[in-house]
Amino acid sequence: MDTERARELTDRTLDAVGPRLKQLRQRREITLIDLAAETGISTSTLSRLEAGLRRPTLEQLLPLARAYGVTLDELVDAPPTGDPRINMRPLPTKDGSTVVPLSRRPGGIQAYKFVLPVGRDDATPALRTHEGFDWAFVLNGRLRLVLGELDLILEPGEAAEFDTRTPHWFGATSSGPVEFLSLVGKQGERAHVRTAPGLD
Repeated sequence: MDTERARELTDRTLDAVGPRLKQLRQRREITLIDLAAETGISTSTLSRLEAGLRRPTLEQLLPLARAYGVTLDELVDAPPTGDPRINMRPLPTKDGSTVVPLSRRPGGIQAYKFVLPVGRDDATPALRTHEGFDWAFVLNGRLRLVLGELDLILEPGEAAEFDTRTPHWFGATSSGPVEFLSLVGKQGERAHVRTAPGLD
C-alpha cells in the first residue's frame, strides 16, 4: 500500500471514530460527565471528539478503550482480521480485584471473569439494586452471595442466577481469593465492573 493510500485510509478511520465513540457511550448509557470523570478527559473535549470536530490522539483513545472495555482496534472499528480470539486484558481496579472481559461486542449481555482477593467473614455488605439479571459461576474459591435475606456461600461448580432488583452483594471469604464467571447486562456492567472487592 503506497503512502498516500495509507494516509487516506487512516484519515477515513479517524473521521469515523467520533460516531463510534458516541455509539459506545450511548449503548452503555454513560453520560459525558461520568465518562470525563473516569477517563480524565474534559466533557468539552469528549463532546468535540464525538461530534467529529476534533481528531482523537492515542493519549485520548487509550483511556476511552479502557473505559468501554474494548481494544483500540474495536474502538476505531478497524477492519476485522478474521481472528476470533478475544484479547483478555484485565480492566484496571483500585481495590486488588481483577476483572477480565470475556466478550467484546458493545451492548447486550457481557461475559466477565472476576477474581476477588481474600475477604473478611464479618464484612458488612453494602447491598445494591439495579435493573436486570445476573448469572455467576464459581471456578475457584468460595463466593459469598448476599441476596435479600439470604447469605449464601457458593462453592466451585455452583452457579446462581437472580433478578438484580433484589438487593445483592458478592464477596470473597477469609478462606482465600475467589474466581468466578459472570454474565451481566449493561446495568450490571456499570454496577459490578468498577466496584471494590465486594461487588454490588
